[in-house]
Amino acid sequence: MPPNLALSLLPRALVRRWLRRRHPRSARWVVEQRCLYILPTGAGWLFAATVALMLLAAINLQLSLGYLMCFTLAGTGFAALLMTHRTLRGLQFQLREPAPGFAGQPLALKVECVNPGAARHGIALVWETGKRSRPAWVDVPAQGHAVVELHWTPPTRGRHELPTLRVQTRYPLGLFCAWTLWRPAAQALAWPAPETHAPPLPRPQAQPQATTARALREDGDFSGVRAYRRGDAPHELLWKKSAHHGELVTRERQAGSPAPLALRWQDAGNNAGSGAGDTEARLSRLAAWVQAASRADVPCALELPGVRIAAATGAQHRQRLLQALALWSAPQGTAASD
Repeated sequence: MPPNLALSLLPRALVRRWLRRRHPRSARWVVEQRCLYILPTGAGWLFAATVALMLLAAINLQLSLGYLMCFTLAGTGFAALLMTHRTLRGLQFQLREPAPGFAGQPLALKVECVNPGAARHGIALVWETGKRSRPAWVDVPAQGHAVVELHWTPPTRGRHELPTLRVQTRYPLGLFCAWTLWRPAAQALAWPAPETHAPPLPRPQAQPQATTARALREDGDFSGVRAYRRGDAPHELLWKKSAHHGELVTRERQAGSPAPLALRWQDAGNNAGSGAGDTEARLSRLAAWVQAASRADVPCALELPGVRIAAATGAQHRQRLLQALALWSAPQGTAASD
């Protein structure tokens, strides 16, 4: 029998309203007496029925050893009840800052379990999402803490409130199930899912010839030395080597950094198939382009209706662009297909 069978018999709206009052969203959750529930499992009900039948048999046959066996098993059951309840009481749970990820892909969420008392064993954490999910198991040492990793898949882009987390245990004998519900206050950020077969990156912005030539000369990494050529910058001359060789030598540099790209909202709808004018389809294409530009280490800028981010490179810039795509909403009076 599931642990929340008694609650499932009530109307869902009443149950949800009652749970929201009793379990408000919080950054840290301490399992107290008032928010800890316990019920017999299927094995527990079978155990109780077996003990009851043995007691009836002992009464009818007047068996002293039968009474001893029944009372011993009943005492064991009550001891298991107390131990199951004590396993969760007093535990503290805190969710670490969720790392952003792509919509439709599992996000790794880490929950820290702090134990102020004796060692706790056989604790399971599972999301209350309406779908059967695999629980994550953890044992918390005495006067210590443990970190357990859970996975949750955001359905769409944007910021999402995390679902209710159920913490339960059947330790030590599996006769009873104790559980509590926690509604984390943290929110997870989901980037748009990149388009699977996105077209190539758009062409880089055109740069003046003088600027390009200067970038080729002055930008890039040092790769060696060469003989002086007319027009080389004076600060590139190597005077000590020139004195040693008897002729002017200068630094040889690799090609300059690539020209920046402009990832525009208008370009994301060109030459696309079905659903090209849809907002989410364009954002997915732009997310794929951001990923491609980041892998190629090409500086890129992002231009959305009402949003303009200058060109740059690096992991922080990539996250900034993806966050802008995740949180973007069309300004009033702007058509999504513009």
